[in-house]
Amino acid sequence: MAELSTLARPYAKAAFEYAHEESALNPWLDELRLIAAVVAEPAVEDLLADPALTTQAQAEAFLALLGDDLGDSRRRFVHVLAENRRLGLAPQILAQFAQFKAQREQSVEVEMVSAFEVPDAVRERIAQALGQRLEREVTVTTDVDSSLIGGILIRAGDLVIDGSVRGRLNKLAEALTN
Repeated sequence: MAELSTLARPYAKAAFEYAHEESALNPWLDELRLIAAVVAEPAVEDLLADPALTTQAQAEAFLALLGDDLGDSRRRFVHVLAENRRLGLAPQILAQFAQFKAQREQSVEVEMVSAFEVPDAVRERIAQALGQRLEREVTVTTDVDSSLIGGILIRAGDLVIDGSVRGRLNKLAEALTN
């Protein structure tokens, strides 16, 4: 998928720079999420793959699906993507835009998955420790997955800390089979 990321990078960077200049990072991020969600629909994938449609027709059909939910600059962005036959890259553009935004804001979103509900005090201590280690502001979302058996799994961008019982059992099984 590195190729798709490479193709998406100039669009994500241009969108980010424009949104930053306009002080509209959050509206852009929200609307890029909407665009990426619509692109992921199977019927829309078929629409985008139809060679009989002109790029203008693709853009208009796509924008008709979104209704009035997009701002003018995002509508123009959809037209640029359609003209270059890059609407299918919306999920990759969204991911890169979100990374640029997090880097700019010196923040990181952390997903914490545990076998049981994590008390607020523990979650705050973990967030504080991660914030110091990563030198960024940390936003934590939590989820419960009983298949972990015990412990915790933390994902912060590319960093994964697997302190779950399931993860340790998997490592043990792998060590025994080697």
